[in-house]
Amino acid sequence: MKEVQDIIGKLWYLCNILREAGITYPEYVTELTYLIFLKMAKETGSEKALPAGCRWSDLTNVNGAEQFEFYKEMLHRLGSSARGRIKEIFFDAETCLSHRRHLALLIDEFDTINWYGAREETALAELYEGLLEKNSTESKSGAGQYFTPRPVIDCMVEVTKPQLGEIVQDPACGTAGFIISADRYVKLHTNNFEGLTIKEVEFQRKQAFVSVELVPKTHKLALMNTMLHGIYGPVL
Repeated sequence: MKEVQDIIGKLWYLCNILREAGITYPEYVTELTYLIFLKMAKETGSEKALPAGCRWSDLTNVNGAEQFEFYKEMLHRLGSSARGRIKEIFFDAETCLSHRRHLALLIDEFDTINWYGAREETALAELYEGLLEKNSTESKSGAGQYFTPRPVIDCMVEVTKPQLGEIVQDPACGTAGFIISADRYVKLHTNNFEGLTIKEVEFQRKQAFVSVELVPKTHKLALMNTMLHGIYGPVL
């Protein structure tokens, strides 16, 4: 989708600017995890899941040094007052930005982006995966700890052939690329769960995929990635 690729390009351009301030690629993607989530909750009309005072408009209505302090407090509140997977994503969240102008730059640029083409769940997931892929290819060190090349992941899935009703586990999931690919494989071979009972669909969404990731920042990326793909199985 061209609109999504345009957004990825713009967001990654900002990464190159912030990198000059000493912010690494993985740190940048983690920061975007928080901001994309807040922005897209507004764009998709799903802000009800967020605690009052922790929404995109709350952040943009504050300026200057107060905005930076408000953002840090908001991350803390989301990690302590939110519920479910949202609380997991923001648990112990801290910004890697060191100056208020960096945050202001990101917020200003976010508000200039046309998000209309990325409002659908599949497009948003594509956007996030695109950023993760760029992180894996452009990180200069440590990338192998977090990422397996997409062709290798897809090949593994084709060989293992995950089936409907099976439990698929990844004990070192990184950003959950294998889980996402396995879920896509099952949906492709079942015509997107056509004909399944409600109980069977719930099993696929909440129990079929189990992940483990020990690195805290990468664990957050895995939580967001699975959530965007409609997968709510445990990410331990």
